[in-house]
Amino acid sequence: MREVNLRSIDLNLLVVLLALLETRHVTRAADRLHMSQPAVSRALQRLRGTFDDELLVRTTAGYDLSARAVSLLPKLQTLLDDTAQLIAEPEFIPSQARDVVRFYGLDLEACCFLPPLMKVLYDEAPQMRMEMRSDPRNHFELLENGDVHFTITALSPDRSESQYRRLLMAQTHTVCLMGENHPLAKQELTLENYLAASHGIVSVTGQGMGIIDERLETLGKSRHLGLRLSNFMSVADFCETTDLLFVLPELIAKRIVDGRRVIYRTVPSPLQSQNINFYLYWHERYHRDPMCIWVRQQLMQSLQR
Repeated sequence: MREVNLRSIDLNLLVVLLALLETRHVTRAADRLHMSQPAVSRALQRLRGTFDDELLVRTTAGYDLSARAVSLLPKLQTLLDDTAQLIAEPEFIPSQARDVVRFYGLDLEACCFLPPLMKVLYDEAPQMRMEMRSDPRNHFELLENGDVHFTITALSPDRSESQYRRLLMAQTHTVCLMGENHPLAKQELTLENYLAASHGIVSVTGQGMGIIDERLETLGKSRHLGLRLSNFMSVADFCETTDLLFVLPELIAKRIVDGRRVIYRTVPSPLQSQNINFYLYWHERYHRDPMCIWVRQQLMQSLQR
C-alpha cells in the first residue's frame, strides 16, 4: 500500500466524492451539493488523480461505479458519518447515562448540598453514580488533576484561579457552637470571656490558622486551641463532653446541633465577618462537558427548590 500524505489532499473532495458515488451523475451530485456542474466536474478530475482510478465510468446506460468505487462507497459513508459525529456537539441523555459524577467537599458540605441532587439522579438518571470524596486535602488539588468534576467549598484557590469556574450555592455567617451546659451558654458572649475559653477548630488540611485566629492576630490577641479536627462529624461530640468552643458557618452549625445537646450563639462583634459564600467549583476542562452541564443545572435547580 502506497504511503499517503493527507496534508497534500483536499479532504473536502471526499464530500463531493460521496455525492458522485451515491448519485452516479455529475449534474445530480452538483444539485445535491449546491455547486455548479463545472465545479463538480473539476472535482471529479482531481479525485480521479488522487485515487488513480476512473471512479465513475461511462456505460450505455450512463455512468456506473468502477470496481474501486464500489469498495470505496461503504467505507466513505462510514467515514463521513463518523466525522460528522466527531464534530457535532455531544448529546447527554440522562435516562441512558451511565456516567460517574465525582465531587469533593467536607462531610457536612455534602450533607447540606448533595441529597437533593441525588434525588434527581435517582429519578432522572438512575444508571448514573455519584461519588463524594471528603479526605483531608487541598480543596482544589483533585480538580486541578482531573480526579473530580466538582468541588464544594467556601474557600478560594490560592493559585491558577483562571482555571476554575464557579457558581454561588449559598450564603451564611459564622456562629459559635458550645454544649448546652457550657458555662457561657447563659451569658453574653463577649470577646473577653470568649478568649478565656478553650477552642476547637476544623481544618481540612491540618495546617495554618483559622479565620478567627487571623482576625485575632489583627487585634493583637490570641486564643487557646485545644483541638484541631479535619472534619465536622465529631464536633457535636466534643461540644457535649467538653467546654470547647467552635466557630463554624451557621449553615453547617444547624446540621451539627440537630438532635444534639449543642447550641450556637452569635460570635462576639469584633470577630464577626462578612457573609461566607459556598461555591460549586469546576475546572475549565469540564466547562462544556454535556454531563457536567446537566449536573450543574440540576444541582442549582434542586437547591432553589
